[in-house]
Amino acid sequence: MIQNLPALVTLLTVLLQFGTMYAVGKARGKYGIEAPAIAGHPAFERAYRVQMNTLESTVMFLPLLWLAAHYGYVLWAGIAGLAWIVGRVWYALAYLRDASKRGPGYMIGLAGWAALLVMAMLGLGRAMLTA
Repeated sequence: MIQNLPALVTLLTVLLQFGTMYAVGKARGKYGIEAPAIAGHPAFERAYRVQMNTLESTVMFLPLLWLAAHYGYVLWAGIAGLAWIVGRVWYALAYLRDASKRGPGYMIGLAGWAALLVMAMLGLGRAMLTA
């Protein structure tokens, strides 16, 4: 199970991306925002920002997850990845309701991301020193 945790986190990340994409599409229909417009009703704009912010964060998250796992931190990378997922879901749900409430979820996600950064750097550094 442990060796599959990073893959599970990756799958959950894809599902999170799908969820944010779905929320934007649903908001487009509900508020009559036709593509390619990205402005209009505030609730649509919040959904759009959640999707874009999550996408931007994912681009930095996934490589760190897999680097940390590759360099020997499979369990801890998976745990940090789950923290990132929980944080991003919290962030998204809070942001959709009230943008000013997104901070706690963001901080949990950031903590998971920062832990992965440290693991990836330590693992790569150790590998470079022993090569």
